[in-house]
Amino acid sequence: MSIHVTSVFVDDQSRALTFYTDKLGFEKKNDIPMGPARWLTLVSPAARDGVELLLEPDTHPVAKQYKEGLMADGVPAASFSVDDIHAEHTRLTGLGVKFTQPPTLMEPFTTAVLDDTCGNLIQLTQLP
Repeated sequence: MSIHVTSVFVDDQSRALTFYTDKLGFEKKNDIPMGPARWLTLVSPAARDGVELLLEPDTHPVAKQYKEGLMADGVPAASFSVDDIHAEHTRLTGLGVKFTQPPTLMEPFTTAVLDDTCGNLIQLTQLP
């Protein structure tokens, strides 16, 4: 068994696509119309055949409550690994990305948390 697709609820798929590709560097893999929404998945350029991230509309009331609860408590909705968290923090800050937590050593790894502009906090993690 393996993970094929995981999702993050977003309030605007188009804005999320722009943020996750232009700022975070993911690549669009699928963009299939599904009624008023899209099956919109992204992959890492380092693993084009790897796990896909679905930018899922938060139209279900429970999804909105879930996102709002996580955001209010400062809990990231997803975590992505990076090789050099300090360089990534500098690069993303230069692109206007807002961080709620700068790179912080959490033994044995370092984390930072950013706002994805679509209702989520996203954790970046540099593994040892």
